[in-house]
Amino acid sequence: MLMNMKDLLKVAQKNHFAVPAFNIGSDQLLKVVMKKVKELKSPVILEMSPDEFNFVGDAQIQAMIYEAAQTDVPVCIHLDHGDSYETAVRAIRAGMTSVMIDASKLPYEENVAITKKVVETAHIVNVSVESELGTIGTTGNSIEGGTEGVIYTVPEEAKQFIEDTGIDTFAVAIGTAHGIYPKDMKPELRIDILKDITNQVDVPLVLHGGSSNKDEEIAAAVANGICKINISSDIKVAFYTQCRKTLAENPGYREPLEIYPDAMEACGKVVEEKIRLFNSNDKVKYYYE
Repeated sequence: MLMNMKDLLKVAQKNHFAVPAFNIGSDQLLKVVMKKVKELKSPVILEMSPDEFNFVGDAQIQAMIYEAAQTDVPVCIHLDHGDSYETAVRAIRAGMTSVMIDASKLPYEENVAITKKVVETAHIVNVSVESELGTIGTTGNSIEGGTEGVIYTVPEEAKQFIEDTGIDTFAVAIGTAHGIYPKDMKPELRIDILKDITNQVDVPLVLHGGSSNKDEEIAAAVANGICKINISSDIKVAFYTQCRKTLAENPGYREPLEIYPDAMEACGKVVEEKIRLFNSNDKVKYYYE
């Protein structure tokens, strides 16, 4: 069942769980994620960054739409960190049901202007819009980028930004970073800021940079209003670590059907861990009440 993110996350917000948003950069990752969400009866967001979108092309969106049509699991197809109005429009034309426009590095007025423009266009065709205020950090090992230092979201500004733009979901900056954290980088999530934002706004809240954070911090974020958590690096590390192992042990392998099955199984274990951590398993029932 294909949905936009606004409708998908309203259910999560009401029932106090977070929907996993997995970055899908290949057909193998799509198959792993869909297999697990069906087994665990979890809603899901299938997303890709602009670089991933450019790599896989519009055909991958059609594969996602097909997968959504074959199941009663709620599915949203989302553009992650859209870098321009034009990219957002391309994603909408390709069939995505939600887009993010990330102008968080721009001055407030410019951020509002471009975000509002995307909202006005997207809402015409019932596509929801996510945006961000403050900035997500970077570990230096992710194509999704980020800033060297986190600029935390100011709760009062968040409320005003949502009113000024009309966005449907809001990404908070509370201390996460894109990528896998190196040993000398220890993230600490500002749950106090999250609580303040939750008390001031009504739209569902999103947490970016969800890979390799402490489970207890992620659980606390869900308990305090986060309705969507982005996961990219964790599932890809599991997948390609096993790919490397498989090829090292079997240097003559060249067929995808030889190389990928073990990697898909390894990835699937991480997908299941995230679903259970976010408390989204067995939540499909709430979409049919």
